[in-house]
Amino acid sequence: MAVINRIADFDEDMKGWRRWLHQNPEFGLECHQTAAFVCERLREFGADEIHEQIGVSGVVAIINGQGDGPTIGLRADMDALPMEELTGLNYTSQNQGFMHACGHDGHTTMLMGAARYLAETRNFRGRVALIFQPAEENFGGAKHMCDEGMMDCFDISEVYALHTMPGVELGRFFTTPGPMMAAVDTLRVTVTGVGGHAAYPHECVDPIPAMVAMVQALQTIVSRNLRPLDELVVSVTEIHAGSADNIVPESGWFGATIRSFTPEVRKMVETRIREILEGHAASFGVTVDIDYELGYPPMVNTADEVSKAVCAAREISGDARVDDDQGREMGAEDFAYMLEERPGAYLFLGQGDGPGLHHPKFDFNDEASTYGASFFARLIERLNPAL
Repeated sequence: MAVINRIADFDEDMKGWRRWLHQNPEFGLECHQTAAFVCERLREFGADEIHEQIGVSGVVAIINGQGDGPTIGLRADMDALPMEELTGLNYTSQNQGFMHACGHDGHTTMLMGAARYLAETRNFRGRVALIFQPAEENFGGAKHMCDEGMMDCFDISEVYALHTMPGVELGRFFTTPGPMMAAVDTLRVTVTGVGGHAAYPHECVDPIPAMVAMVQALQTIVSRNLRPLDELVVSVTEIHAGSADNIVPESGWFGATIRSFTPEVRKMVETRIREILEGHAASFGVTVDIDYELGYPPMVNTADEVSKAVCAAREISGDARVDDDQGREMGAEDFAYMLEERPGAYLFLGQGDGPGLHHPKFDFNDEASTYGASFFARLIERLNPAL
C-alpha cells in the first residue's frame, strides 16, 4: 500500500509542471496557455489522441490500453481565481489579480502525472479519457464540455475526479456516496421606492426598511419552512443602498447564495423567497425586482463508483487513511454536470496543514501529487485490468 514507484520517480518533473502552472494562472473559460502547456506534455508522453478547444479551452486526450474495453474519464480543472496572491513564493503568480488558490494547478499536475505513467505502461484494457477542464470556479466549464457532446463523442462510461483539501492529513482520501456537494443558486433583489430628503421621510418611500425586513424574513425559510432533517443554506452576503446621511435613496439591492441538495428543497426555497419578497414589497409600498439564478446542480456520487474509487485509494494510502462515508459539503462543484451524464465519483485528497482554499496565501502541497497521480493510475488498472 503505497504510491506507485514509477510515478514517484518523476516527482521532480511534476513539481516543475505544477509550479509553472502556479506562476501562469488563467481565469474562467480562457485557459488557452494552460491548455497549450498540458497538450505539449501529453504529446511528449505519447498520448494517442489530443482534442483541443472543447468548451472553449478544454482538452480531452485519449490513451489506448491493451485490447477492447470501456472508456473511463478522469477529470482535472485548470482555472484559477480572480484574487491577488500573498504567498511570497519564488514561483508566485505572474498574472496580476489572479492566483491558483484552490489547487487546480495541483489537480492538473496529478492528472498529467497519471497520463505519463499510463502512456508508458498501458497496463489496462480499453481507453482512458483525460479531461482537462476550464472554468470550474465560474461559468460552468464542465457544462460547456458536456453540452458539446464530450461524453458521447468519446464514449465515456464512467468519470472520476479529485480535489485537494488543506487541513487534512497528507495522503488521506475521503468521499461519500450520494449527494456530496450542494446545488448553488444566487439571488439579487433590487428594491425601489421614492427617494428624497431625509428630513422629510413622509414624502419618500424608503427602500431601506423594506430591505431590512426582507433580509430578516428570508432567515425564517430554514427555521420554519424546511424539514429539520434536510439541509439548506440561505445566506445574504451583500447589501447596498444609500450615498449620504441626508438622502433617502431611491433604491437599493442585496444579494444571497442558496445551497441545497434535493430538487424538492431547491424548488421550495425559490418559491418561498419570491413569496416573502413580493409580500414585503406590497406591505412597504415598494417595488421589487427578483433575479433568481439557478447555478450548479448538486454533485451526486454513484454508490458503485464510490466503492471502486475507495478500493483504489486504499491501495495507495491504506484502509485507515480512506474514509468512504465522510458526509456532505455545502460547497458546490461543476463536476456535478458530468455526474448528471455518467456514473462516477469525486474524492478529496488531504495535503496537510496550511492556509485554506481560496485564501491569498494558499499553495498546493507538491507532496500530494504522487498520491493523486497514483490514485488515478491505479483506478484505471483496477477498473480495466490487462488480460
